[in-house]
Amino acid sequence: MSNSIHTTGDLAVSVQHLGLTYTTTIDRRPTLKSRLKSMGRGTKQTRVVRALDDVMLDVHYGSVLGVVGSNGAGKSTLMRVISGILPPSQGKVEVFGKVSTLLALGVGFSPSLSGRENVQLGGLAAGMTRREIEDHFDEIAEFAELGDAIDAPMRTYSSGMYARLAFSVAVTVKPDILIVDEALSTGDAKFKEKSLNKIKELRSDSRALILVSHALGTITDICNEVVWLDKGKLIQRGNPDEVVDAYAKFLHVGKSAAINEDV
Repeated sequence: MSNSIHTTGDLAVSVQHLGLTYTTTIDRRPTLKSRLKSMGRGTKQTRVVRALDDVMLDVHYGSVLGVVGSNGAGKSTLMRVISGILPPSQGKVEVFGKVSTLLALGVGFSPSLSGRENVQLGGLAAGMTRREIEDHFDEIAEFAELGDAIDAPMRTYSSGMYARLAFSVAVTVKPDILIVDEALSTGDAKFKEKSLNKIKELRSDSRALILVSHALGTITDICNEVVWLDKGKLIQRGNPDEVVDAYAKFLHVGKSAAINEDV
């Protein structure tokens, strides 16, 4: 559990001139004409993808930052770099505090182990002591609403059950910086609402929250600042309503109930 003391305005995350480039190889089947020319050999084409392009971003304690953008915009990639999962190709990221992340729900969970055993693994991975995990186990299990399934192997869990347990572990850690990437879109409506309320509870002067979501209604409800990414570039940052409106216009769909829930 974090014992750090932070106040509103303190820097939680500093992203400076961040770039991330990776190379993919595409196998192409030869056409009859090219096969005759190359004696049947296939060709490989290399493609360079710039997932993040000169991103500049500061996140301060006391803020709830929403991140929006189309699929492939670089949202999850940025979160993975901030979390230390991916190394940047250019620039740097500085993190001032302990991070708990829901980037990939249940990373580190073992399907062959029970939910109870995975809570212990997840807690240890998040920096909790065994005593802290023991003290908070009932809280985690109750929030996840798994009942007796907490002692069943996780390979028997549905995706919703998996997500609920991962979310419960991540929020119970009470981190300095919490990153939630699309986790709230998993599970039934009742648990989604419960998760949103938990995120609201975690808002405080001594914590920084980063929420990545396609649910624009959630973004405007929870966040006090929003950034919009597109093709690896930071397009706009500012007031949630203004940024979400601009993003909605960009998508040519306007504000509607559908876009507010899932875009």
